[in-house]
Amino acid sequence: MANKLLRYLCVVGLSLPLTSFAASEAQEKILPNGLKVIVKEDHRAPVVVSQVWYRAGSMDESNGTTGVAHVLEHMMFKGTQSVPSGEFSKRIAAAGGRENAFTNRDHTAYFQTLEKSKLELALKLEADRMHNLVLSDQEFTKEIEVVRNERRWRTDDKPHGLVYEQFMAAAFNAHPYRWPVIGWMNDLEQMSTQDARTWYQRWYAPNNAVLVVAGDVKADQVFRLAQKYFGPLKAKPLPLRKLQAEPLQDGTRRLTVKAPAKLPYLLMGWKAPVLRDVVKDSDPYALEMLAGVLSANAAARLPQSLVRDSRIAQDADAGYDSVQRGPGLFMIDATPSEGKTVAELEAAIRAELDKIKRDGVTEEELNRVKAQVIASKVYQRDSVFYQGMQIGEMETAGLGHRHIDTRLEKLKAVTAAAVQAAAKLYLVDDQLTVAVLDPQPLEGKKPVAPPKGLHHGS
Repeated sequence: MANKLLRYLCVVGLSLPLTSFAASEAQEKILPNGLKVIVKEDHRAPVVVSQVWYRAGSMDESNGTTGVAHVLEHMMFKGTQSVPSGEFSKRIAAAGGRENAFTNRDHTAYFQTLEKSKLELALKLEADRMHNLVLSDQEFTKEIEVVRNERRWRTDDKPHGLVYEQFMAAAFNAHPYRWPVIGWMNDLEQMSTQDARTWYQRWYAPNNAVLVVAGDVKADQVFRLAQKYFGPLKAKPLPLRKLQAEPLQDGTRRLTVKAPAKLPYLLMGWKAPVLRDVVKDSDPYALEMLAGVLSANAAARLPQSLVRDSRIAQDADAGYDSVQRGPGLFMIDATPSEGKTVAELEAAIRAELDKIKRDGVTEEELNRVKAQVIASKVYQRDSVFYQGMQIGEMETAGLGHRHIDTRLEKLKAVTAAAVQAAAKLYLVDDQLTVAVLDPQPLEGKKPVAPPKGLHHGS
């Protein structure tokens, strides 16, 4: 689960110079209404990716309306005054493009991939729904049921999903990261069109958005199109964001989740810092490397020791995300082999962590992980879509896209001593939350079918 949900951090070869993928520097312009426009030219193929990022995710919701950010994401495809419901997707498809959207804790993003001459269509449609969305009761009634079914399918019917959801609710007492992006079912059952309308009016504004365009385009052309379509939109006064700090954890938290499943499952997470200053921070980079040492490849410590050597686990992964607006977690998840207990598995994981704390990691081991971690980040840039993703994530986290290469250099500079020190400092019981799946009989359990009409998801 940690690997599947958090691992956006694989990387590459130290022999690859940064100039090998930085064909051009991203250029930016802020329109008078506050919209930031960032263009990354990449002329290797006649393709363009357009992404609109709103700095509004589930962490900006409030009790009673959890899931509204994701619901509004669905509603953004239900039409405007000039583009009927469903027409957005049809027009992009007719132009030979692909489009979708996603919501997470920190932001909501909408994107299209098109032949470069079709960029104007994407910008015209996005600017239209940023300002002119029609939220009808009829469309909302249909779509909220799709979202409820999505929750049943993605979470309620998935034992690992249930464990992760309950784990987050236990790991965070106060911070809104504690509630699920898709929302609690009770909130979804009571949600109204007005809840979605209020969210849209509150957060969907040019001064709370970033337009990222990457691909075979000229920056000046993009800036002109952005001004043409987004420029007339008015800025809005944004709500005051009150930073909510998570109270200091002072002891291990444990929970058990009972659900129909074949095998038990273990999820462990420690409170950990994330990047707040790309240049000055050091521990988040060491934690990224620590996650790599534990599970970046088949020869890493967890799969080697727990899966192949002792065969106590079917799988074991570590995950850590250093780029996010809220507090961080360093996570390890694993499934015990048949005949092995969760207690035995946890003891084996702890033994591996104790080895790192006591003996550290070798330079050879660290260099191998650096090469893989940094390479994966570099190779992501072969895709114009992921070039845009990197920019959007850094911008909405408040770190700035100009520090993307700085992150790589800082990762390359991590020492073995720093990895060992990070393990000692952060992987301690007082900061630990442990969730265990207690498998229940599968007899009579009917799987939930994917919801009809599900296309755009979190």
